[in-house]
Amino acid sequence: MTPLSNPPNVDRRYPTGKLTLDPNVTPDKRHPWIESIRTTPAKLRAAATGLTAQQLETPYREGGWTLRQVIHHVPESHANAFVRFKLALTEDTPTIKPYNEDAWAKLPDVARAPIESSLALVEALHQRWTALLDVMTDADFRRPLMHPERGTITLDTLLQIYAWHGPHHVGHINIVRTGG
Repeated sequence: MTPLSNPPNVDRRYPTGKLTLDPNVTPDKRHPWIESIRTTPAKLRAAATGLTAQQLETPYREGGWTLRQVIHHVPESHANAFVRFKLALTEDTPTIKPYNEDAWAKLPDVARAPIESSLALVEALHQRWTALLDVMTDADFRRPLMHPERGTITLDTLLQIYAWHGPHHVGHINIVRTGG
């Protein structure tokens, strides 16, 4: 399936804008990031509800993943993030393992598994993840982890990445959904 044409002023790669990290994190700044993670499952479900079989097989941009791949990617990525939070909270500067997202998106289960399985997975996962985020202290958010590609980062940084990540992919789905 050919993706829709790219309308003017819309960067299909970054429908919500590129990730920008705030180095000066405060508890007040964390609140909307946690809320973004909390609301991602409902927004993902709303974006995915009613998609046709054709839309599910449509890439959101030329060379991009299909909506089916995007929907399955979100809980896979966020499960890795949840584990990374747990590792950083229980180990001293753990080195986390990156994974090949594109290879995961092309595994045969992605084409076969119903999107409902990933929508349910992300809902359950985010319920647990936000239960953790809601009780973390300032010191917890400052805990470091070693990312082989990004270097040493804190859980504050990881929080910002994933607060952006969910809406970013919901935006990809909405590009195809709205014909934009």
